[in-house]
Amino acid sequence: MYLDPDHCYRALKAHDARFDGRFFVGVSSTWIYCRPVCNVKTPKPENCLFFPSAAAAESAGFRPCLRCRPELAPGNAGVDASARLAQAAAGLIEDGLLNEVGIEDLAHRLGVTDRHLRRVFQSEFGVSPVEFAQTQRLLLAKRLLTDTIISVTNVALASGFGSLRRFNTLFKQRYRINPSTLRKAVDRPRKTDVLEFQLGYRSPFDWNALISFLGKRAIHGVEYLDGKRYLRTVRIEHAGTTHFGWISVAPALRKPAVKVLMSASLAAAIPPVLGRIKRLLDLACDPSEIAAALGVLAAHNPGLRVPVAFDGFETAVRAILGQQITVKAARTLAGRFATAFGEPLETPFEGLRYLFPPPQRVAILGPSQIASLGIVSSRANALIALARAVADGDIRLEPGVDVETTMKALRALPGIGEWTAQYIAMRALAWPDAFPHTDYGVLKAMQQTNPRKALEHAGRWQPWRAYAVMHLWHSLEKPKP
Repeated sequence: MYLDPDHCYRALKAHDARFDGRFFVGVSSTWIYCRPVCNVKTPKPENCLFFPSAAAAESAGFRPCLRCRPELAPGNAGVDASARLAQAAAGLIEDGLLNEVGIEDLAHRLGVTDRHLRRVFQSEFGVSPVEFAQTQRLLLAKRLLTDTIISVTNVALASGFGSLRRFNTLFKQRYRINPSTLRKAVDRPRKTDVLEFQLGYRSPFDWNALISFLGKRAIHGVEYLDGKRYLRTVRIEHAGTTHFGWISVAPALRKPAVKVLMSASLAAAIPPVLGRIKRLLDLACDPSEIAAALGVLAAHNPGLRVPVAFDGFETAVRAILGQQITVKAARTLAGRFATAFGEPLETPFEGLRYLFPPPQRVAILGPSQIASLGIVSSRANALIALARAVADGDIRLEPGVDVETTMKALRALPGIGEWTAQYIAMRALAWPDAFPHTDYGVLKAMQQTNPRKALEHAGRWQPWRAYAVMHLWHSLEKPKP
């Protein structure tokens, strides 16, 4: 990834937030690296080196700035195939996958050779996947030491280090400070039952539109809105263990970030939980790039995001239940489904009472059990077929999988057509070019009656057609003049 020094330095001098996370600057006079939005005195150009990732800066010998905290920079969303592959790998690494498997397994999961993955990754981030993973572990540990009261030992384990000794050695070697010394130097929260984090994004961000979208589809007992705050229950597999708990997300005050609260029961699964929250809120989005591609369609609201499912199977079930009925009716059925087959979970919130049933649970249900909730038998059979395919590992509903292969497998299941496959690709696979061209709302907003013509017309919005869908749906909710 080539970074023009003159362009980067101009962005650095302007503290331009559009470049936050796009590059990092290493200052040779201090051997510290910063985000371009750091409010310290701008260094001289001859002292600046620019890097495409925090890992590349650390690999060159720079340590992170304690003021701008590079670990809080927003991520990136790639559009071309190589960038998307590298970003998908980076997302899985940030989720802690390389703490459990090797680079060959990561490449296999993404459907490429490990040699190709290493080459693409090096080109995008300036370091190897293994080096990137080590930086992510250290930056997460730095964040946990700064923002939580988790013990240093548990910080090491939660960050993916196999031993406290190895963690202490690497942390001191890379950051020139002991973990315990850093912990003493910062003020930390006092609560022991809640973990708190902040996740950055690039403005603009239409939070109200995003939580309105999620709120209208919130599954009773599993997720709900409390003012501008979104809450949900969590079941997540990580490092061979199933973890249960809850999360809460809301806008941070006076900064382009969201505030995340997480139950302490999820402390051992922090990387994948934060990764899912980033995707749920589409925090890696670059609104200016998408607005430029969509033109007039996005002109009045460039801050719209595409919320990716926190749980792909849950959203796929919701999509099947929503076939040919209203959003409100589908939400009612999903609530019945979660209440009937989900597991109870104790939380501090009255609105959070159930964990959504996993595919293994749904796979063993009989069609009559599902149909008893008021769900037509054809959709009951579709839900069971989907659950069996996911439980058996034949289909993975998560970002980073091969989209065309997964959509083909979905269409082969009974009761799943083009609309459902496209919706799942958009919200479970995080495919930015998904376009459910047979959707009633999409056709209405486009003033079209012919899905084929709508699909042809949407070609001008590629490769961001999923964002176009969000704008089309949103246009139907605007009050008429």
